Amino acid sequence: MTSLQEKMDRAGGALEMLRTSPIGQYVFPVAPEFSNWRDEQEAWTRSAVLLDQSHHMTDLYIEGLDTIRLFADFGINNFRTFRRNKAKQFVACNHDGHVIGDAILFGLDDFRVNLVGRPHVPNWIQYNALNWGYDVVVERDERSLDNGRGRRSYRFEVQGPNAWALLEKLNGGPIDDIRFFSMGQITIAGRRVRALKHGMAAAPGLELWGPAPEAEEVRAAILEAGRDLGLVQGGGRAYSTASTESGWFASVLPAIYNDPKLAGYREWLPAASFEGNASLGGSYVSDRIEDYYVTPWDCGYDFVDFDHEFVGRDALLARRDEPRLRKVTLVWDIEDVVAIFRSQFEEGDARCKFMEAPAAYYATFPFDAVMLNGERIGFSTYVVYSSNLRRWISLALIDERHAQTGGEVEVIWGEPDGGTRRPLVERHRQAIVRARIAPSPVEAHVREGYRPQSARPASPPRVPA
Repeated sequence: MTSLQEKMDRAGGALEMLRTSPIGQYVFPVAPEFSNWRDEQEAWTRSAVLLDQSHHMTDLYIEGLDTIRLFADFGINNFRTFRRNKAKQFVACNHDGHVIGDAILFGLDDFRVNLVGRPHVPNWIQYNALNWGYDVVVERDERSLDNGRGRRSYRFEVQGPNAWALLEKLNGGPIDDIRFFSMGQITIAGRRVRALKHGMAAAPGLELWGPAPEAEEVRAAILEAGRDLGLVQGGGRAYSTASTESGWFASVLPAIYNDPKLAGYREWLPAASFEGNASLGGSYVSDRIEDYYVTPWDCGYDFVDFDHEFVGRDALLARRDEPRLRKVTLVWDIEDVVAIFRSQFEEGDARCKFMEAPAAYYATFPFDAVMLNGERIGFSTYVVYSSNLRRWISLALIDERHAQTGGEVEVIWGEPDGGTRRPLVERHRQAIVRARIAPSPVEAHVREGYRPQSARPASPPRVPA
């Protein structure tokens, strides 16, 4: 097998390929824990956390006169003022208006950018850059798992209530020239470090990057400066929960598997690509892969710019007034979760699907059915334990008619076939878990209400929209 299309054909279709994939959840190849994942989670709401993002994302560098035109042609975003030191959450759709994925686009110079994210959006942009005559040069720096040469850059994130004081201490003075979701430079250990300003935990922080050989010197300086400010290094286990707390849909199922207009793209993608090796898991089962696709509005991407032509524009215009899904947080019922753990002591297949802490999702793309009065109204995804909330929570996309805060729904936890089709999933029975609807991300008053034992203030994590 050489292409994604050939792999799909041999498997009997995309759904069969994804459902039987032996791949588990997306890997964050950093130390699992530096202290313990519970304290590391709480650091982004109580003090400050240093997260190492140097290894799990693909960097796609694009330079040339057609750089902005390329991204405008394939993105829903407004690019009229995009230039050096600007950044965007870039979102790409297929011709039917379904999301292929999102990634962060960094304006390194007026005609030079870096697209950073999971591999599927860089794959899509690279394919189109190379095949449709754009005047650009493409350079790819693979994530560490696929990179035998070592990474070109390090990428650190410093976030939390004490982050800004820490960053200004490192810089030797105020940082007042970087606006939200814009870029600038600061000084760390005598090194000029590029930085993107955004927020997590409702407090400003910076994403920092520079040449990979400088990584350990910069990391050591950050850790030393943060010693008295409660700085904690966050490992892979804590990091795997951050997107759910922040209300960010970490990765949609890329809408590339059935669009006839993307047949050439599927032939171009290798069989061993991210799209070819990814897995689909959970209780939400349909025989139509389109039922796993989402629109930008479903994900909360309300910045669709119809004042320019882009792939998917006409389809999105046609469905602009259609009913949508709404992104919410589901707070899972304590007793129902306890019952899942209690079932692990049952004999044979009477146990429920195990919930690995702190991230219980076990597929690249997790989909669990959300039910109300026996009707499926959406899906739950990326279920995690939050030490900040002291609850199991998940992101969910549900019918906006039923998305009222405080409403109760049911999540079906576990595989419909009892885990018999996937080697990474143990035999089990499905469980029904009650869940309360909360905002996404969870608002401060809700968070504090769930944790009355704590008098310490806490604010919700946030990411840019």
